[in-house]
Amino acid sequence: MIRIDLQSVVVLGASLAASFATALAIRHLDGGEPALAAAQPERLVVAPAPASGTATQVVKGPDGHYWAQATIEGRAVRVLIDTGASVVALTRADARRLGVDPEPDAFTGRVQTASGLARTAPVELAAVSVAGARVERVQALVVEDGLAYSLLGMSYLGRLSAFEATPAGLTLRP
Repeated sequence: MIRIDLQSVVVLGASLAASFATALAIRHLDGGEPALAAAQPERLVVAPAPASGTATQVVKGPDGHYWAQATIEGRAVRVLIDTGASVVALTRADARRLGVDPEPDAFTGRVQTASGLARTAPVELAAVSVAGARVERVQALVVEDGLAYSLLGMSYLGRLSAFEATPAGLTLRP
């Protein structure tokens, strides 16, 4: 009997859609014209490693949110688990404490925060773990200003085999 998990199907579909969109967005550096995939040199595409470790439970906080003590780049960071965030988002202060300090010209992206528009710099984190659930090579953003606390978004959560919210807490399964 084959068991198909709905979340796995959604993640696979999103991955395929992102891969297709990336392939369509490849452009020549000199003229900006779309390039055919056949015209590109062969590239080895390596899928990110799956999460590792053991399942863990994050208890719901008194405010109704899921707060966790994450280990990022080997250091503890208090994060809000946010399934609505596309990526892990670090405050500038947390990023600096972790040794991740993008140059001013690296802040090329923009996001909407509770404080308004904020500039962001993309980074890749070597590893992010919450208790026993570890994910390596996690895409993240450093938010220049306006983010009150760091967020654990889908660039981490989407690499887990599953996560499930219950009235008591959030279960993370590598």
